[in-house]
Amino acid sequence: MKIHASILLLGLCLGAAAGAAAPDRRPNILLILADDLGYKDTGFTGSTYYETPNIDRLAAQGLVFNQACAGAGNCAPSRACLHSGQYSPRTGVYAVGRTDRGPRNLQRLVAIPNREDLALENVTVAEAMKAAGYVTGLFGKWHLSGEPGTKPTQQGFDEYFDSREINPNRKRDEPEDPKGIYSLTRAACAFMEKNKDRPFFAMLSHHAIHSALEARPASLAKFKAKPAAPGQDNPLYAGCVYDLDDSVGIILQKLADLGLANDTLVVFTSDNGGTRQSSQEPLRGNKGCYYEGGVREPFIACWPGRIVPGTQSDVPVSNVDLYPTFLAAAGAAAPAGKILDGESLLPLFTPKAGTLQRAAIFWHFPGYLDDPVTRGRDPVFRTRPVTVMRAGDWKIHLYHEEWVLDGGREKLATNRAVELYNLARDPGEHHDLALTEPAKRDELLGTMLQWIKGTSALIPHQPNPAYEPNTPPTKHNKGKEASSDDDS
Repeated sequence: MKIHASILLLGLCLGAAAGAAAPDRRPNILLILADDLGYKDTGFTGSTYYETPNIDRLAAQGLVFNQACAGAGNCAPSRACLHSGQYSPRTGVYAVGRTDRGPRNLQRLVAIPNREDLALENVTVAEAMKAAGYVTGLFGKWHLSGEPGTKPTQQGFDEYFDSREINPNRKRDEPEDPKGIYSLTRAACAFMEKNKDRPFFAMLSHHAIHSALEARPASLAKFKAKPAAPGQDNPLYAGCVYDLDDSVGIILQKLADLGLANDTLVVFTSDNGGTRQSSQEPLRGNKGCYYEGGVREPFIACWPGRIVPGTQSDVPVSNVDLYPTFLAAAGAAAPAGKILDGESLLPLFTPKAGTLQRAAIFWHFPGYLDDPVTRGRDPVFRTRPVTVMRAGDWKIHLYHEEWVLDGGREKLATNRAVELYNLARDPGEHHDLALTEPAKRDELLGTMLQWIKGTSALIPHQPNPAYEPNTPPTKHNKGKEASSDDDS
């Protein structure tokens, strides 16, 4: 009798079916990171048009975090948060390329400058895992090389492969290898096979589903023939998601074939919210903003014998938590002197889920990103300078222009410097409560200002001398990355 591949995969994360991990072996760690995959772009988070059977199966076999977020609203700063375990003020990576992207004459403040690389002295998660005895490999997008000497192999990865670096000038990938999905997956599988007898930290860091969209011809044809759903109606987008999902199935099957499924902690997530090509409703906004549609992520952890299949958590978490989580899973201590803003998620992995010690998570973006988002605050920018905090069900946004130039705390009744939402009652961030819940607003604002001071987070204070709102918008300034497939 022929057994369907999906049935074979069904047992990958079921510890009871195949036995728990060997107690004397430290777990392998496999991190699968999608690029620009929005929270609503998978079946297990509610999409009816996109098809993600392998990701959905992983969700059913592991722990789903319903309130998981990226460390930033777009690619490079989010990845800096992940690799460093630190919030953006500590890395100085705020954007892709520049922090003054968009019409200069509509920017009220001079943005805080950006750095494009992760400083060599910042000990990465790969370096920490390597010091703990793990062999480390990155397959795909790094996006943190600015200064010479900041390549992944100089930041803790023993092996690094990105098929897109072989010919960076090509416009499209091979039809059967869209976005390099399959070449990257093969390289990651080969790494796991080569190192099957020692603990490894493997990161499969996809370029999918970032624009320009690509899909295998058969995948594209499949979704051209499928009825669309409201806000999710692009067959090429759906095909790219489908091929990304296929990669997840391939690498999980490889773990099973190597006999490593029960010895591996698998985490799947994305680097930021989805683009405007795919509706994230009921969440507000898209990639590049700090409303939920810009930072909420699909997030799954699967670890046989430690995580009960089919469990969920509503505790707010962030990708800065991955660094301390992987160290804790490996039984390793943080590097000496290393500040970690994240917190290990291991207490949430147990059947009787514990809690985290922290009271809030934070975002900080002291600049401008061009192009508005769905239901955004601004008709020109995805975001203006802002600091954001999530504390339980509450989320507060502090906009720097109004705070610095329009009277700050004393003028909160009129200056729109603060927005406040209760995500339990209003997950779409429709109803700003800053004026109707002043006590809660002031409480949270006080906590946020303490965090800004404690992290030395830079807030732009210099008025922009080129600000001329009554003149036509000046030419957008996206920087050198404007024509790149990695533009964010």
